[in-house]
Amino acid sequence: MFNALIVNKNEDGKTGAAVEQIELDALPAGDVTVAVEYSTVNYKDGLCIGPGGGLVRNYPHIPGIDFAGTVEASEDARYKAGDKVVLTGWRVGEAHWGGYSQKARVSGDWLVPLPSGLDTRQAMAVGTAGFTAMLAVMALEDHGIKGGPVLVTGAAGGVGSVATAILAHLGHEVAAVTGRPETGDYLKGLGATQIVAREELNETTKRPLEAEVWGGCVDAVGGEMLARVLGQMKYGASVSAVGLAGGAGLPATVIPFLLRGVNLLGIDSVMQPYDNRLRAWERVATDLPMDKLEAMVQPAVLSDLPQLGRDILKGQVKGRVVVDVNA
Repeated sequence: MFNALIVNKNEDGKTGAAVEQIELDALPAGDVTVAVEYSTVNYKDGLCIGPGGGLVRNYPHIPGIDFAGTVEASEDARYKAGDKVVLTGWRVGEAHWGGYSQKARVSGDWLVPLPSGLDTRQAMAVGTAGFTAMLAVMALEDHGIKGGPVLVTGAAGGVGSVATAILAHLGHEVAAVTGRPETGDYLKGLGATQIVAREELNETTKRPLEAEVWGGCVDAVGGEMLARVLGQMKYGASVSAVGLAGGAGLPATVIPFLLRGVNLLGIDSVMQPYDNRLRAWERVATDLPMDKLEAMVQPAVLSDLPQLGRDILKGQVKGRVVVDVNA
């Protein structure tokens, strides 16, 4: 028997989450069994835990869209007992039981070896959010950052925090957007050189193009803010779009793309090819300063998760929440 956070749907159609003990045989099929050590709290986890059920279609369910731990048993030749591994994506914690459990069973195709230089706790301090942030930075690099400030929207959140720290570590001037003035010192501690109030980019304008300001952007918000940012990008600059917190709509015109050659790069962390996942994790190990990473972290245990799931949906979680599933 081992502990897991189980989400079930009640007779009234609402969901509830509680820590329960389950048997190994209850886990879904997979060729690698992992003794989970750490997971994280992400926006999707909040949707899975929340009263509406969000992304979950089948109950009971174990949320947790990422985890790091030690291989306990494997039918996949790439992994043997004792190997340290990390998993992000592949709809784990949504369609497949996830990381809020002391054991998980998954396909070996979904895992990557933990890079040297990272332990399992650090890997989950990075987690899906940090992995996504690294993918976003890599995409900007591949298309060329045009000089001047690189904008990071939603900077106090998980993706934004890590993107800010990575970009600053790589020597870029970072302008961090936040709607919470009290996070300014936190963002400057991560390396931001400029704090931009969210209200400045939420102001409506009828102009499809404004002054060229940003040499690149990691956008973790989307919606109207993304539309405004597109009109402020430098010629040939790129926006790595990673989030939908501001909505899936894009009230923009084609003018920034036609007249300024702006690139809108969609970043999907769910089904990345193995080589790209491994490259991103290896870059995390070398290009994310661990002291900055530690400043983002707040610890949690399984019993904290029902409340944290609600908090993250309200925008009340700062940085990265690392869940010690064995505490």
